Amino acid sequence: MYRYDEFDERFVRERVAEFRSQVERRLDGSLSDDEFKPLRLKNGLYLQLHAYMLRIAVPYGTLSSRQLRQLAVIAETYDKGYGHFTTRQNLQFNWPKLRDVPAILDLLADVEMHCIQTSGNCIRNVTADQFAGVAADEVEDPRPTAELIRQWSSLHPEFVWLPRKFKIAVTGAEHDRAAIMVHDIGLKVKRHPETGETGYEIVVGGGLGRTPMIGKIVRDFLPKHELLAYLEAVMRVYNSEGRRDNKYKARVKILVHETGEDEFRRRVEEEYARLDGPTINAPQEELERIAAYFAPPAYDELPETSPVLDAARRTDPALDRFVEQNGFAHKQPGYIALTVSLKAVGEVPGDMSAEQMSIFADIAEHWSFGELRVTHAQNLVLPHVRKDDVREVFAALQAAGLATANAGLVTDIIACPGLDYCALATAKSIPIAQAIATTFADEARQKDIGPLPIKISGCINACGHHHVGAIGILGLEKAGKENYQITVGGDATERAALGERLGPGIDAEDVPGAIETIVDIYLGERQAGEAFNDTVRRAGIEPFKAGFADYIAARQAVREPAE
Repeated sequence: MYRYDEFDERFVRERVAEFRSQVERRLDGSLSDDEFKPLRLKNGLYLQLHAYMLRIAVPYGTLSSRQLRQLAVIAETYDKGYGHFTTRQNLQFNWPKLRDVPAILDLLADVEMHCIQTSGNCIRNVTADQFAGVAADEVEDPRPTAELIRQWSSLHPEFVWLPRKFKIAVTGAEHDRAAIMVHDIGLKVKRHPETGETGYEIVVGGGLGRTPMIGKIVRDFLPKHELLAYLEAVMRVYNSEGRRDNKYKARVKILVHETGEDEFRRRVEEEYARLDGPTINAPQEELERIAAYFAPPAYDELPETSPVLDAARRTDPALDRFVEQNGFAHKQPGYIALTVSLKAVGEVPGDMSAEQMSIFADIAEHWSFGELRVTHAQNLVLPHVRKDDVREVFAALQAAGLATANAGLVTDIIACPGLDYCALATAKSIPIAQAIATTFADEARQKDIGPLPIKISGCINACGHHHVGAIGILGLEKAGKENYQITVGGDATERAALGERLGPGIDAEDVPGAIETIVDIYLGERQAGEAFNDTVRRAGIEPFKAGFADYIAARQAVREPAE
Protein backbone atom coordinates (compact mmCIF):
# COMPACT_ATOMS: atom_id res chain seq x y z
CA MET A 1 0.00 0.00 0.00
CA TYR A 2 1.08 3.55 -0.64
CA ARG A 3 2.21 5.46 2.46
CA TYR A 4 2.21 9.23 2.85
CA ASP A 5 5.51 11.05 2.63
CA GLU A 6 6.28 14.26 4.55
CA PHE A 7 4.61 16.41 1.88
CA ASP A 8 1.39 14.37 1.98
CA GLU A 9 1.26 14.57 5.77
CA ARG A 10 1.85 18.33 5.91
CA PHE A 11 -0.56 18.99 3.05
CA VAL A 12 -3.46 17.13 4.68
CA ARG A 13 -2.82 18.59 8.15
CA GLU A 14 -2.77 22.12 6.77
CA ARG A 15 -6.08 21.53 5.00
CA VAL A 16 -7.65 20.26 8.23
CA ALA A 17 -6.47 23.35 10.11
CA GLU A 18 -7.79 25.61 7.37
CA PHE A 19 -11.19 23.95 7.36
CA ARG A 20 -11.41 24.04 11.15
CA SER A 21 -11.14 27.82 10.94
CA GLN A 22 -13.80 27.95 8.24
CA VAL A 23 -16.19 25.81 10.31
CA GLU A 24 -15.68 28.04 13.33
CA ARG A 25 -16.53 31.09 11.25
CA ARG A 26 -19.65 29.39 9.90
CA LEU A 27 -20.77 28.44 13.41
CA ASP A 28 -20.27 31.96 14.78
CA GLY A 29 -22.06 33.50 11.78
CA SER A 30 -19.03 35.14 10.19
CA LEU A 31 -19.65 33.08 7.07
CA SER A 32 -23.10 32.75 5.51
CA ASP A 33 -24.31 29.40 4.25
CA ASP A 34 -23.74 30.54 0.65
CA GLU A 35 -20.20 31.65 1.48
CA PHE A 36 -19.49 28.41 3.33
CA LYS A 37 -20.86 26.08 0.65
CA PRO A 38 -17.88 26.09 -1.76
CA LEU A 39 -15.51 25.74 1.19
CA ARG A 40 -17.24 22.68 2.63
CA LEU A 41 -17.60 21.05 -0.77
CA LYS A 42 -13.84 21.33 -1.27
CA ASN A 43 -13.57 19.15 1.83
CA GLY A 44 -16.17 16.55 0.88
CA LEU A 45 -18.94 17.90 3.12
CA TYR A 46 -22.42 17.89 1.58
CA LEU A 47 -25.73 19.11 2.98
CA GLN A 48 -28.15 16.27 2.38
CA LEU A 49 -31.87 15.89 2.96
CA HIS A 50 -31.71 15.61 6.76
CA ALA A 51 -28.13 16.32 7.79
CA TYR A 52 -24.60 16.85 6.59
CA MET A 53 -22.87 14.00 4.75
CA LEU A 54 -19.08 13.56 4.75
CA ARG A 55 -17.53 11.67 1.84
CA ILE A 56 -14.14 10.08 2.51
CA ALA A 57 -11.74 9.23 -0.30
CA VAL A 58 -10.57 5.63 -0.60
CA PRO A 59 -8.03 5.89 -3.43
CA TYR A 60 -8.38 3.00 -5.91
CA GLY A 61 -10.47 1.18 -3.29
CA THR A 62 -7.54 0.05 -1.13
CA LEU A 63 -7.76 0.25 2.67
CA SER A 64 -5.62 -1.03 5.52
CA SER A 65 -6.93 -2.66 8.67
CA ARG A 66 -5.73 0.36 10.61
CA GLN A 67 -7.72 2.71 8.41
CA LEU A 68 -10.93 0.67 8.63
CA ARG A 69 -10.55 0.46 12.39
CA GLN A 70 -10.34 4.26 12.52
CA LEU A 71 -13.44 4.55 10.35
CA ALA A 72 -15.21 2.35 12.89
CA VAL A 73 -14.19 4.74 15.68
CA ILE A 74 -15.52 7.71 13.70
CA ALA A 75 -18.80 5.92 12.95
CA GLU A 76 -19.32 5.07 16.60
CA THR A 77 -18.23 8.45 17.99
CA TYR A 78 -19.49 10.98 15.48
CA ASP A 79 -22.19 9.26 13.41
CA LYS A 80 -25.02 6.81 14.07
CA GLY A 81 -22.81 3.75 14.25
CA TYR A 82 -22.40 2.89 10.58
CA GLY A 83 -20.95 4.03 7.27
CA HIS A 84 -22.00 3.62 3.65
CA PHE A 85 -19.69 2.37 0.88
CA THR A 86 -20.39 3.88 -2.54
CA THR A 87 -19.99 3.03 -6.22
CA ARG A 88 -16.91 5.31 -6.28
CA GLN A 89 -15.16 3.05 -3.73
CA ASN A 90 -15.57 5.83 -1.15
CA LEU A 91 -17.14 5.80 2.31
CA GLN A 92 -19.87 8.21 3.39
CA PHE A 93 -20.98 9.20 6.88
CA ASN A 94 -24.57 10.41 6.69
CA TRP A 95 -25.07 12.06 10.10
CA PRO A 96 -22.01 14.06 11.24
CA LYS A 97 -22.58 17.34 13.06
CA LEU A 98 -20.85 20.33 11.52
CA ARG A 99 -18.99 21.18 14.74
CA ASP A 100 -17.49 17.66 14.77
CA VAL A 101 -16.21 17.55 11.19
CA PRO A 102 -12.74 19.03 11.93
CA ALA A 103 -12.23 16.41 14.63
CA ILE A 104 -13.25 13.70 12.13
CA LEU A 105 -10.78 15.07 9.59
CA ASP A 106 -8.03 14.99 12.23
CA LEU A 107 -8.78 11.33 12.95
CA LEU A 108 -8.68 10.59 9.24
CA ALA A 109 -5.34 12.37 8.87
CA ASP A 110 -3.96 10.17 11.66
CA VAL A 111 -4.37 7.18 9.33
CA GLU A 112 -3.45 8.89 6.04
CA MET A 113 -6.98 9.59 4.85
CA HIS A 114 -8.89 12.72 3.85
CA CYS A 115 -11.96 14.06 2.03
CA ILE A 116 -10.23 16.36 -0.45
CA GLN A 117 -11.61 16.29 -4.00
CA THR A 118 -14.50 14.01 -3.12
CA SER A 119 -16.77 16.82 -4.28
CA GLY A 120 -16.75 19.81 -6.60
CA ASN A 121 -15.74 20.38 -10.22
CA CYS A 122 -12.37 18.69 -9.96
CA ILE A 123 -10.73 15.33 -10.63
CA ARG A 124 -12.41 12.99 -8.14
CA ASN A 125 -11.18 9.85 -6.39
CA VAL A 126 -9.44 7.55 -8.89
CA THR A 127 -10.97 4.07 -8.88
CA ALA A 128 -9.57 0.69 -9.92
CA ASP A 129 -10.26 -3.03 -10.20
CA GLN A 130 -10.97 -4.44 -6.73
CA PHE A 131 -8.82 -7.46 -7.58
CA ALA A 132 -5.82 -5.35 -8.63
CA GLY A 133 -2.55 -7.13 -8.00
CA VAL A 134 -4.10 -10.58 -7.54
CA ALA A 135 -6.08 -11.31 -10.73
CA ALA A 136 -4.70 -13.93 -13.09
CA ASP A 137 -5.94 -12.02 -16.16
CA GLU A 138 -3.94 -8.94 -15.22
CA VAL A 139 -1.22 -7.44 -17.41
CA GLU A 140 -0.08 -5.23 -14.55
CA ASP A 141 -1.34 -4.00 -11.18
CA PRO A 142 -3.19 -0.75 -12.03
CA ARG A 143 -2.84 0.76 -8.55
CA PRO A 144 0.59 2.37 -9.13
CA THR A 145 -0.97 4.13 -12.13
CA ALA A 146 -3.94 5.18 -10.03
CA GLU A 147 -1.62 6.49 -7.30
CA LEU A 148 0.42 8.42 -9.86
CA ILE A 149 -2.79 10.05 -11.12
CA ARG A 150 -3.88 10.79 -7.55
CA GLN A 151 -0.65 12.65 -6.87
CA TRP A 152 -0.74 14.49 -10.19
CA SER A 153 -4.38 15.51 -9.86
CA SER A 154 -4.45 16.54 -6.19
CA LEU A 155 -5.01 20.30 -6.26
CA HIS A 156 -3.59 20.52 -9.78
CA PRO A 157 -3.68 24.32 -10.22
CA GLU A 158 -5.18 24.17 -13.71
CA PHE A 159 -7.92 21.68 -12.93
CA VAL A 160 -9.47 22.73 -9.62
CA TRP A 161 -12.38 24.56 -11.32
CA LEU A 162 -13.34 22.35 -14.26
CA PRO A 163 -16.64 22.76 -16.13
CA ARG A 164 -17.91 19.77 -14.13
CA LYS A 165 -16.73 16.90 -11.93
CA PHE A 166 -14.30 14.48 -13.56
CA LYS A 167 -13.91 10.77 -12.85
CA ILE A 168 -11.06 8.44 -13.83
CA ALA A 169 -10.94 4.63 -13.55
CA VAL A 170 -8.04 2.25 -14.23
CA THR A 171 -7.88 -1.46 -14.92
CA GLY A 172 -4.90 -3.68 -15.67
CA ALA A 173 -6.87 -6.76 -16.63
CA GLU A 174 -8.39 -8.34 -19.69
CA HIS A 175 -11.83 -8.30 -18.07
CA ASP A 176 -13.04 -4.86 -17.02
CA ARG A 177 -14.11 -4.89 -13.38
CA ALA A 178 -13.64 -1.12 -12.98
CA ALA A 179 -16.32 0.06 -15.45
CA ILE A 180 -13.78 2.15 -17.37
CA MET A 181 -16.12 2.61 -20.36
CA VAL A 182 -18.54 4.76 -18.34
CA HIS A 183 -15.98 7.14 -16.84
CA ASP A 184 -14.80 10.53 -18.06
CA ILE A 185 -11.44 8.86 -18.64
CA GLY A 186 -10.90 5.11 -18.54
CA LEU A 187 -7.44 3.57 -18.71
CA LYS A 188 -6.64 -0.02 -19.57
CA VAL A 189 -3.09 -1.27 -19.06
CA LYS A 190 -2.10 -3.37 -22.07
CA ARG A 191 0.93 -4.65 -23.93
CA HIS A 192 1.81 -3.48 -27.42
CA PRO A 193 0.93 -6.37 -29.76
CA GLU A 194 4.27 -6.17 -31.59
CA THR A 195 6.86 -4.90 -29.11
CA GLY A 196 5.39 -6.19 -25.83
CA GLU A 197 5.88 -2.74 -24.32
CA THR A 198 3.49 -1.83 -21.48
CA GLY A 199 1.20 1.11 -22.10
CA TYR A 200 -2.41 2.25 -21.99
CA GLU A 201 -5.59 2.22 -24.01
CA ILE A 202 -7.23 5.60 -23.39
CA VAL A 203 -11.02 5.91 -23.28
CA VAL A 204 -12.67 9.34 -22.99
CA GLY A 205 -16.25 10.52 -22.75
CA GLY A 206 -18.08 7.82 -20.88
CA GLY A 207 -20.58 8.64 -18.19
CA LEU A 208 -24.09 8.06 -16.92
CA GLY A 209 -26.54 10.62 -15.48
CA ARG A 210 -29.22 12.24 -17.61
CA THR A 211 -27.22 11.71 -20.82
CA PRO A 212 -25.60 8.26 -20.55
CA MET A 213 -22.81 7.47 -23.00
CA ILE A 214 -20.20 4.78 -23.56
CA GLY A 215 -16.68 6.17 -23.80
CA LYS A 216 -14.67 6.39 -27.03
CA ILE A 217 -11.17 5.02 -27.52
CA VAL A 218 -9.02 8.05 -28.34
CA ARG A 219 -5.67 6.21 -28.19
CA ASP A 220 -5.23 2.51 -28.87
CA PHE A 221 -1.80 2.52 -27.25
CA LEU A 222 0.07 5.14 -25.26
CA PRO A 223 3.56 4.31 -23.94
CA LYS A 224 3.50 4.09 -20.18
CA HIS A 225 5.94 6.90 -19.46
CA GLU A 226 3.85 9.39 -21.49
CA LEU A 227 0.68 9.08 -19.39
CA LEU A 228 0.60 12.33 -17.43
CA ALA A 229 1.28 14.54 -20.43
CA TYR A 230 -1.49 12.82 -22.38
CA LEU A 231 -3.93 13.17 -19.50
CA GLU A 232 -2.95 16.81 -19.26
CA ALA A 233 -3.75 17.26 -22.96
CA VAL A 234 -7.20 15.70 -22.54
CA MET A 235 -7.89 17.83 -19.48
CA ARG A 236 -6.72 21.03 -21.14
CA VAL A 237 -8.98 20.48 -24.14
CA TYR A 238 -11.91 19.77 -21.84
CA ASN A 239 -11.17 22.66 -19.49
CA SER A 240 -10.88 25.05 -22.42
CA GLU A 241 -13.80 23.87 -24.53
CA GLY A 242 -16.20 22.16 -22.12
CA ARG A 243 -19.50 23.98 -21.69
CA ARG A 244 -19.95 26.16 -18.62
CA ASP A 245 -23.31 27.67 -19.57
CA ASN A 246 -25.32 24.56 -18.69
CA LYS A 247 -24.24 22.14 -15.95
CA TYR A 248 -26.27 19.36 -17.56
CA LYS A 249 -24.15 19.62 -20.70
CA ALA A 250 -20.81 20.33 -19.02
CA ARG A 251 -19.33 16.83 -18.80
CA VAL A 252 -16.58 15.78 -21.19
CA LYS A 253 -18.92 13.19 -22.75
CA ILE A 254 -20.99 16.06 -24.18
CA LEU A 255 -17.89 17.72 -25.60
CA VAL A 256 -16.80 14.46 -27.26
CA HIS A 257 -20.31 13.93 -28.63
CA GLU A 258 -20.82 17.48 -29.93
CA THR A 259 -17.29 17.80 -31.31
CA GLY A 260 -17.23 14.35 -32.83
CA GLU A 261 -14.94 11.50 -31.88
CA ASP A 262 -12.39 12.09 -34.64
CA GLU A 263 -12.24 15.86 -34.15
CA PHE A 264 -11.92 15.51 -30.38
CA ARG A 265 -9.09 13.05 -30.86
CA ARG A 266 -7.38 15.47 -33.27
CA ARG A 267 -7.60 18.34 -30.78
CA VAL A 268 -6.17 16.22 -27.98
CA GLU A 269 -3.28 15.04 -30.16
CA GLU A 270 -2.64 18.63 -31.25
CA GLU A 271 -2.55 19.79 -27.63
CA TYR A 272 -0.38 16.83 -26.68
CA ALA A 273 2.15 17.73 -29.37
CA ARG A 274 2.38 21.27 -27.97
CA LEU A 275 3.08 20.18 -24.41
CA ASP A 276 6.57 19.71 -23.03
CA GLY A 277 6.17 16.06 -22.08
CA PRO A 278 9.42 15.59 -20.11
CA THR A 279 8.48 18.39 -17.69
CA ILE A 280 5.04 16.84 -17.04
CA ASN A 281 5.63 13.09 -17.10
CA ALA A 282 6.95 11.43 -13.98
CA PRO A 283 10.61 10.35 -14.20
CA GLN A 284 11.33 6.64 -14.18
CA GLU A 285 12.68 6.72 -10.64
CA GLU A 286 9.39 8.19 -9.40
CA LEU A 287 7.39 5.50 -11.19
CA GLU A 288 9.61 2.90 -9.54
CA ARG A 289 9.26 4.55 -6.13
CA ILE A 290 5.46 4.41 -6.34
CA ALA A 291 5.42 0.87 -7.74
CA ALA A 292 7.53 -0.35 -4.82
CA TYR A 293 4.69 0.44 -2.42
CA PHE A 294 2.53 -2.09 -4.24
CA ALA A 295 4.96 -4.99 -4.15
CA PRO A 296 3.19 -8.29 -3.39
CA PRO A 297 3.01 -9.24 0.29
CA ALA A 298 5.21 -11.97 1.73
CA TYR A 299 3.23 -14.94 0.46
CA ASP A 300 3.96 -18.43 1.71
CA GLU A 301 5.11 -20.97 -0.87
CA LEU A 302 2.05 -23.21 -1.12
CA PRO A 303 0.60 -25.79 -3.49
CA GLU A 304 -2.31 -24.61 -5.62
CA THR A 305 -4.81 -26.97 -4.02
CA SER A 306 -5.68 -27.09 -0.31
CA PRO A 307 -6.78 -30.46 1.07
CA VAL A 308 -7.81 -28.59 4.24
CA LEU A 309 -10.25 -26.36 2.36
CA ASP A 310 -11.47 -29.16 0.09
CA ALA A 311 -12.32 -31.35 3.09
CA ALA A 312 -14.06 -28.46 4.86
CA ARG A 313 -16.18 -27.69 1.80
CA ARG A 314 -17.32 -31.31 1.58
CA THR A 315 -18.64 -31.25 5.15
CA ASP A 316 -19.99 -27.67 5.31
CA PRO A 317 -22.53 -26.75 2.58
CA ALA A 318 -22.62 -23.07 3.70
CA LEU A 319 -18.83 -22.79 3.36
CA ASP A 320 -18.96 -24.53 0.01
CA ARG A 321 -21.58 -22.05 -1.30
CA PHE A 322 -19.57 -19.11 0.01
CA VAL A 323 -16.33 -20.18 -1.67
CA GLU A 324 -18.08 -21.04 -4.92
CA GLN A 325 -19.93 -17.73 -5.10
CA ASN A 326 -17.64 -15.24 -3.37
CA GLY A 327 -14.24 -16.76 -4.10
CA PHE A 328 -12.00 -15.28 -6.80
CA ALA A 329 -9.01 -17.10 -8.30
CA HIS A 330 -5.69 -15.69 -7.09
CA LYS A 331 -2.53 -15.57 -9.20
CA GLN A 332 -0.48 -16.80 -6.20
CA PRO A 333 -0.73 -20.59 -5.70
CA GLY A 334 -2.47 -21.55 -2.48
CA TYR A 335 -4.30 -18.24 -2.07
CA ILE A 336 -7.78 -16.95 -2.84
CA ALA A 337 -9.49 -13.56 -2.84
CA LEU A 338 -12.86 -13.39 -1.09
CA THR A 339 -15.65 -10.93 -1.80
CA VAL A 340 -17.45 -9.99 1.41
CA SER A 341 -20.99 -8.98 0.57
CA LEU A 342 -22.61 -5.99 2.25
CA LYS A 343 -25.94 -7.14 0.77
CA ALA A 344 -27.46 -9.53 3.28
CA VAL A 345 -31.15 -9.95 2.47
CA GLY A 346 -33.15 -7.15 4.09
CA GLU A 347 -30.12 -4.97 4.82
CA VAL A 348 -29.20 -1.61 3.27
CA PRO A 349 -26.82 -2.19 0.31
CA GLY A 350 -23.35 -0.87 1.10
CA ASP A 351 -23.96 -0.14 4.78
CA MET A 352 -21.57 -1.49 7.43
CA SER A 353 -21.86 -1.04 11.18
CA ALA A 354 -19.01 0.25 13.31
CA GLU A 355 -18.85 -3.12 15.04
CA GLN A 356 -18.60 -4.93 11.71
CA MET A 357 -15.88 -2.53 10.54
CA SER A 358 -13.85 -3.22 13.65
CA ILE A 359 -14.27 -6.99 13.37
CA PHE A 360 -13.53 -6.95 9.65
CA ALA A 361 -10.37 -4.90 10.27
CA ASP A 362 -9.21 -7.66 12.63
CA ILE A 363 -10.05 -10.34 10.06
CA ALA A 364 -8.08 -8.53 7.34
CA GLU A 365 -5.16 -7.99 9.69
CA HIS A 366 -5.04 -11.61 10.75
CA TRP A 367 -5.73 -13.34 7.44
CA SER A 368 -5.14 -10.86 4.56
CA PHE A 369 -1.88 -9.06 5.35
CA GLY A 370 -3.85 -6.16 6.83
CA GLU A 371 -5.29 -5.20 3.45
CA LEU A 372 -8.81 -4.98 2.10
CA ARG A 373 -10.54 -3.50 -0.93
CA VAL A 374 -13.76 -1.61 -1.60
CA THR A 375 -15.59 -2.58 -4.79
CA HIS A 376 -17.68 -0.33 -7.02
CA ALA A 377 -20.51 -2.79 -6.36
CA GLN A 378 -20.53 -1.62 -2.70
CA ASN A 379 -18.89 -4.73 -1.27
CA LEU A 380 -15.51 -5.45 0.30
CA VAL A 381 -12.72 -7.85 -0.65
CA LEU A 382 -10.12 -9.77 1.33
CA PRO A 383 -7.48 -9.95 -1.40
CA HIS A 384 -4.88 -12.32 0.07
CA VAL A 385 -6.32 -15.28 2.00
CA ARG A 386 -4.53 -18.62 2.30
CA LYS A 387 -6.85 -21.36 1.13
CA ASP A 388 -5.93 -23.31 4.27
CA ASP A 389 -7.38 -20.42 6.34
CA VAL A 390 -10.67 -19.96 4.51
CA ARG A 391 -12.67 -22.08 6.98
CA GLU A 392 -11.57 -19.89 9.90
CA VAL A 393 -12.17 -16.70 7.93
CA PHE A 394 -15.65 -17.86 7.01
CA ALA A 395 -16.47 -18.62 10.65
CA ALA A 396 -15.33 -15.15 11.68
CA LEU A 397 -17.38 -13.56 8.90
CA GLN A 398 -20.44 -15.60 9.91
CA ALA A 399 -20.14 -14.38 13.50
CA ALA A 400 -20.09 -10.77 12.21
CA GLY A 401 -23.05 -11.22 9.85
CA LEU A 402 -20.77 -10.81 6.82
CA ALA A 403 -20.89 -14.26 5.22
CA THR A 404 -23.68 -13.78 2.67
CA ALA A 405 -22.86 -15.94 -0.37
CA ASN A 406 -24.41 -13.77 -3.08
CA ALA A 407 -21.62 -11.90 -4.86
CA GLY A 408 -22.88 -11.04 -8.34
CA LEU A 409 -26.27 -12.69 -7.84
CA VAL A 410 -29.76 -11.21 -8.02
CA THR A 411 -29.68 -10.06 -4.36
CA ASP A 412 -26.28 -8.34 -4.70
CA ILE A 413 -27.98 -5.09 -5.66
CA ILE A 414 -26.24 -1.74 -6.17
CA ALA A 415 -28.38 1.07 -4.76
CA CYS A 416 -27.75 4.75 -4.14
CA PRO A 417 -29.02 6.29 -0.84
CA GLY A 418 -32.02 7.72 -2.70
CA LEU A 419 -34.76 9.74 -1.08
CA ASP A 420 -33.95 8.38 2.37
CA TYR A 421 -30.89 10.66 2.45
CA CYS A 422 -30.14 12.54 -0.76
CA ALA A 423 -31.43 16.05 -1.40
CA LEU A 424 -31.31 15.44 -5.17
CA ALA A 425 -33.25 12.19 -5.14
CA THR A 426 -36.76 11.96 -6.55
CA ALA A 427 -37.56 8.45 -5.29
CA LYS A 428 -36.40 5.90 -2.76
CA SER A 429 -33.84 3.25 -3.68
CA ILE A 430 -33.09 1.40 -0.45
CA PRO A 431 -36.60 -0.03 0.20
CA ILE A 432 -36.82 -1.17 -3.42
CA ALA A 433 -33.51 -3.03 -3.13
CA GLN A 434 -34.61 -4.60 0.14
CA ALA A 435 -37.93 -5.72 -1.33
CA ILE A 436 -36.29 -7.28 -4.39
CA ALA A 437 -33.69 -9.07 -2.27
CA THR A 438 -36.43 -10.45 -0.03
CA THR A 439 -38.35 -11.68 -3.09
CA PHE A 440 -35.31 -13.67 -4.22
CA ALA A 441 -34.06 -14.67 -0.76
CA ASP A 442 -34.01 -18.41 -1.46
CA GLU A 443 -30.38 -19.41 -2.06
CA ALA A 444 -31.21 -22.25 -4.43
CA ARG A 445 -33.27 -19.90 -6.56
CA GLN A 446 -30.47 -17.35 -6.67
CA LYS A 447 -28.02 -20.01 -7.78
CA ASP A 448 -30.38 -21.22 -10.50
CA ILE A 449 -30.77 -17.67 -11.86
CA GLY A 450 -27.01 -17.14 -11.84
CA PRO A 451 -25.11 -13.86 -12.21
CA LEU A 452 -27.53 -10.95 -12.58
CA PRO A 453 -26.42 -7.40 -11.72
CA ILE A 454 -29.38 -5.23 -10.63
CA LYS A 455 -28.68 -1.53 -10.15
CA ILE A 456 -31.01 1.12 -8.71
CA SER A 457 -30.83 4.93 -8.80
CA GLY A 458 -33.18 7.27 -6.99
CA CYS A 459 -32.84 10.05 -9.56
CA ILE A 460 -31.59 10.85 -13.03
CA ASN A 461 -28.04 11.45 -11.76
CA ALA A 462 -27.54 7.66 -11.80
CA CYS A 463 -25.32 7.23 -8.73
CA GLY A 464 -26.63 3.65 -8.63
CA HIS A 465 -25.37 3.02 -12.21
CA HIS A 466 -28.82 1.84 -13.33
CA HIS A 467 -28.01 2.46 -17.01
CA VAL A 468 -25.44 -0.36 -16.96
CA GLY A 469 -27.38 -2.82 -14.83
CA ALA A 470 -28.39 -6.05 -16.54
CA ILE A 471 -31.63 -4.94 -14.93
CA GLY A 472 -31.68 -1.22 -14.21
CA ILE A 473 -34.20 0.63 -12.08
CA LEU A 474 -34.59 4.42 -12.15
CA GLY A 475 -36.77 6.10 -9.56
CA LEU A 476 -38.47 9.37 -10.51
CA GLU A 477 -41.32 11.51 -9.24
CA LYS A 478 -44.49 11.50 -11.33
CA ALA A 479 -47.72 13.25 -10.34
CA GLY A 480 -46.62 13.37 -6.73
CA LYS A 481 -45.77 9.64 -6.56
CA GLU A 482 -42.60 7.62 -6.84
CA ASN A 483 -42.40 6.03 -10.27
CA TYR A 484 -39.84 3.49 -11.48
CA GLN A 485 -38.57 2.86 -15.00
CA ILE A 486 -37.09 -0.56 -15.80
CA THR A 487 -34.31 -1.25 -18.31
CA VAL A 488 -32.57 -4.47 -19.35
CA GLY A 489 -29.31 -5.31 -21.10
CA GLY A 490 -27.01 -2.76 -19.48
CA ASP A 491 -23.39 -3.83 -19.02
CA ALA A 492 -20.46 -2.17 -17.22
CA THR A 493 -17.79 -4.64 -18.38
CA GLU A 494 -15.57 -4.70 -21.48
CA ARG A 495 -18.83 -5.39 -23.38
CA ALA A 496 -20.23 -2.07 -22.13
CA ALA A 497 -23.80 -1.29 -23.12
CA LEU A 498 -26.66 0.91 -21.97
CA GLY A 499 -29.88 -0.80 -20.96
CA GLU A 500 -33.08 -0.45 -22.99
CA ARG A 501 -36.30 0.70 -21.36
CA LEU A 502 -39.09 -1.87 -21.25
CA GLY A 503 -42.08 0.45 -21.05
CA PRO A 504 -43.80 3.03 -18.86
CA GLY A 505 -42.84 3.62 -15.27
CA ILE A 506 -44.52 1.63 -12.49
CA ASP A 507 -45.40 2.17 -8.84
CA ALA A 508 -43.01 1.17 -6.08
CA GLU A 509 -45.13 -1.76 -4.91
CA ASP A 510 -45.06 -3.22 -8.43
CA VAL A 511 -41.29 -3.27 -8.81
CA PRO A 512 -40.47 -6.62 -7.12
CA GLY A 513 -43.12 -8.39 -9.18
CA ALA A 514 -41.83 -6.76 -12.35
CA ILE A 515 -38.31 -7.98 -11.62
CA GLU A 516 -39.67 -11.45 -10.95
CA THR A 517 -41.49 -11.35 -14.30
CA ILE A 518 -38.31 -10.30 -16.12
CA VAL A 519 -36.30 -13.05 -14.43
CA ASP A 520 -38.92 -15.64 -15.32
CA ILE A 521 -38.79 -14.55 -18.98
CA TYR A 522 -35.01 -14.95 -18.89
CA LEU A 523 -35.27 -18.43 -17.38
CA GLY A 524 -37.73 -19.41 -20.08
CA GLU A 525 -35.67 -17.98 -22.94
CA ARG A 526 -32.11 -18.82 -21.93
CA GLN A 527 -30.05 -21.51 -23.57
CA ALA A 528 -27.46 -23.66 -21.83
CA GLY A 529 -24.70 -21.58 -20.24
CA GLU A 530 -26.26 -18.20 -21.03
CA ALA A 531 -26.08 -15.41 -18.49
CA PHE A 532 -28.90 -12.84 -18.46
CA ASN A 533 -27.29 -10.39 -20.89
CA ASP A 534 -26.31 -13.20 -23.24
CA THR A 535 -29.98 -14.07 -23.53
CA VAL A 536 -30.98 -10.43 -24.04
CA ARG A 537 -28.41 -10.06 -26.84
CA ARG A 538 -29.50 -13.27 -28.55
CA ALA A 539 -33.28 -13.17 -28.07
CA GLY A 540 -33.62 -9.39 -28.24
CA ILE A 541 -35.61 -7.12 -25.99
CA GLU A 542 -39.05 -7.92 -27.40
CA PRO A 543 -39.84 -10.95 -25.19
CA PHE A 544 -39.03 -8.83 -22.14
CA LYS A 545 -41.13 -5.91 -23.36
CA ALA A 546 -44.08 -8.17 -24.04
CA GLY A 547 -43.88 -9.88 -20.66
CA PHE A 548 -43.49 -6.54 -18.90
CA ALA A 549 -46.56 -5.15 -20.70
CA ASP A 550 -48.57 -8.21 -19.66
CA TYR A 551 -47.47 -7.73 -16.06
CA ILE A 552 -48.53 -4.05 -16.07
CA ALA A 553 -51.90 -4.96 -17.54
CA ALA A 554 -52.47 -7.64 -14.91
CA ARG A 555 -51.57 -5.25 -12.09
CA GLN A 556 -53.91 -2.62 -13.51
CA ALA A 557 -56.74 -5.14 -13.72
CA VAL A 558 -56.28 -5.98 -10.05
CA ARG A 559 -56.51 -2.31 -9.11
CA GLU A 560 -59.64 -1.57 -11.15
CA PRO A 561 -62.92 -2.32 -9.35
CA ALA A 562 -64.96 -5.15 -10.83
CA GLU A 563 -67.78 -3.96 -13.09
